[in-house]
Amino acid sequence: MPVAKWNGVVLAQSDRFEVVEGNVYFPPDSLKRELFKASVTRTHCPWKGEASYYTLEVDGKTNLDAAWYYPAPKSAASNIQGYVAFWKGVTVER
Repeated sequence: MPVAKWNGVVLAQSDRFEVVEGNVYFPPDSLKRELFKASVTRTHCPWKGEASYYTLEVDGKTNLDAAWYYPAPKSAASNIQGYVAFWKGVTVER
């Protein structure tokens, strides 16, 4: 079961997940929501659509825009709608 961690703290864990372009996407209900803060950052992927980001706040430390998701992806990526992936030092163990 994949687990996402940052600074030794579990951010998300689920046996339901999607893998796209090597990234594990976790379902929204698997997140420890208290660690996630909405960001104003947006990026665009030609085939997935517009990504939104979360900043992580763990034990007084901040990891800016370390998680992303597609709230309304294009149809080719509909399987990851709302699912969250990580980078910037977040480890994902499978």
